[in-house]
Amino acid sequence: MPRKGGPIERRSIANVEKVVVVASGKGGVGKSTIALNLAFALALRKNERTNAPLRVGILDLDIFGPSIPTLMSLKNAGEPALTNGGAILPMTNHGLPCMSMGFLIPSTIPGSEDNTDTPIVWRGLMVQKAVQQLLFDVDWSKDGQGLDVLVIDMPPGTGDVPLTLGQLVKVDGCVIVSTPQDVALSDVRKGIAMLKKVSVPITGLVLNQAYYLCPGCSTNTPRYLFGETKNFYDVASKLHTPVLGELPLVEGVSRSSDQGYPYVLRDSKSVDLDDGNGDVVWRSNMAQIAASVNSALWKNV
Repeated sequence: MPRKGGPIERRSIANVEKVVVVASGKGGVGKSTIALNLAFALALRKNERTNAPLRVGILDLDIFGPSIPTLMSLKNAGEPALTNGGAILPMTNHGLPCMSMGFLIPSTIPGSEDNTDTPIVWRGLMVQKAVQQLLFDVDWSKDGQGLDVLVIDMPPGTGDVPLTLGQLVKVDGCVIVSTPQDVALSDVRKGIAMLKKVSVPITGLVLNQAYYLCPGCSTNTPRYLFGETKNFYDVASKLHTPVLGELPLVEGVSRSSDQGYPYVLRDSKSVDLDDGNGDVVWRSNMAQIAASVNSALWKNV
């Protein structure tokens, strides 16, 4: 039924100039890892208008399965501080501010800050309220300056959270992450259809775990462990959606994520030699993805 007073008017997030959403139709495709590394890859770039380093933050909107505390090495970091006005102050590590539901849930162990095993058992209205608090009650300003870009890590699927975001927030771009399997591509099509229904602009697709480059082999011939990539490009073409890049399967990316350190920040000299040429390709392609996202954000400004 139509709402009294007309449709909901989308709002900007305070102290944030541009909002980029990283989404996927299916879980387990590496979306959170890509969102984190995209945020840091953007932070290593410059604002194309001011030539100053981009000020970037990351917001974890996966209410039931927040990953950013682990990926940022902020697991069990305690509750965030509040401003005098009651706004939530982001946590910061590696020089980048972030916020997640994982910082706000209590521990189930008396006298402990370990909330790793604390489940969130909420119905839709509670989820929507939490999403709105994370979107509009966080103070992203620092030293009188806000963020150039806020990267939002979405939960998988087409549920309450992406719908709430699309209805309430002015989103400037969306990166869709998939793996080559047909089951993942099917969910990608559903996700893009839903995002288009709520007028979220699609920046492009990222193919994760596209292939494997064997470090110890005599040749660098890609091995397509999860299937050839042809179907992925067919889907992108049918949806008239650009492909921003492919990322190979690299063991060090998973290891770095578990250690809470973004892979794009690692010194190439410190990267495990076992990653081989996959390391170089992964970093190069992620930098190109960040460059494409950055250009798309300000192309019409």
